[in-house]
Amino acid sequence: MQDYFEIDRLVEDLAKIYSTACATTWFKLVRGKQPTREEFRSKVVEFMEHFEYTLSTFPEWPETGQFRNYARKILRTEIESVLQGKNKEVERRYKYYIDSK
Repeated sequence: MQDYFEIDRLVEDLAKIYSTACATTWFKLVRGKQPTREEFRSKVVEFMEHFEYTLSTFPEWPETGQFRNYARKILRTEIESVLQGKNKEVERRYKYYIDSK
């Protein structure tokens, strides 16, 4: 198995850095929308799933299939963590967003 350290770190931080910022901005644009925790988590996951497009852009080489399967597996794990409320950064961002209203 190849070392995909960079992708491990990226997927680990995807919700924290990219997806929560996008979700928060999305809810700000839908003026007056006070999302529930579940709605916020779902929106975060929606943005996390955009990473699938990025995976599809990698060149078609023999190693690519193994890489994509690996990346999708760790992405699914992170998504489940968000949906179950186990991602502390997502929960922190939700609280900060709601408290700032």
